[in-house]
Amino acid sequence: MSNMTNEQLLNALNWRYATKTFDATKKIPDDIWKTLEQSLVLTPTSYGLQPYQFLVVNNSAKRAELLPHSWNQKQVVDCSQFVVFTARTEMKDADVDKLIKRTTELRGLPADALNAYRGMMLGDVVNGPRGKNAREWATRQTYIALGNLMTCAAVLGVDACPMEGLNPVEYDRILNLNGTGYATVVACALGYRAAADKYAGLKKVRYETGELVRTI
Repeated sequence: MSNMTNEQLLNALNWRYATKTFDATKKIPDDIWKTLEQSLVLTPTSYGLQPYQFLVVNNSAKRAELLPHSWNQKQVVDCSQFVVFTARTEMKDADVDKLIKRTTELRGLPADALNAYRGMMLGDVVNGPRGKNAREWATRQTYIALGNLMTCAAVLGVDACPMEGLNPVEYDRILNLNGTGYATVVACALGYRAAADKYAGLKKVRYETGELVRTI
């Protein structure tokens, strides 16, 4: 249920672009940022397993350290919030059991109510074929979260720039991720565009709808 019209949604999506230059003096208000954090938390995932963590890097020294490993893209240091998306490097029984415990607690179910569902998950993303490629599977889930965050940001009038131009190995080192079971996938800078960002006024380049959307 939403009060947003079709036109308002499309206007927000047309307004957004991959912001190249942020106004370093403008910060996202706390209430808006808390809403965007919740958009990450509310992202849907396969089985609901949420095989990721989002690192919000506010420490300016850490950002400066990340900059040379981000193709020196100034968004890293100039944006209001810088989010690093990390994915599980492998899936274990404990990951499944954590979700089962959380689900039964929140929904008031007996401990064994989800035994069949637990077995299904274990047989797929832990011990099954996808378990052998769990890191890749988890990585795909992070991109769902990235898309969700950028759309919600646009609706709230916050600029964003998704960033794959980074060195994950160096990010993992700087952010102390080695040995944690999580690894860097992608990042996203958020804040407000600088008036001088020439990319803000460029026409959006997309193929015709009929070329991208086919009804069968």
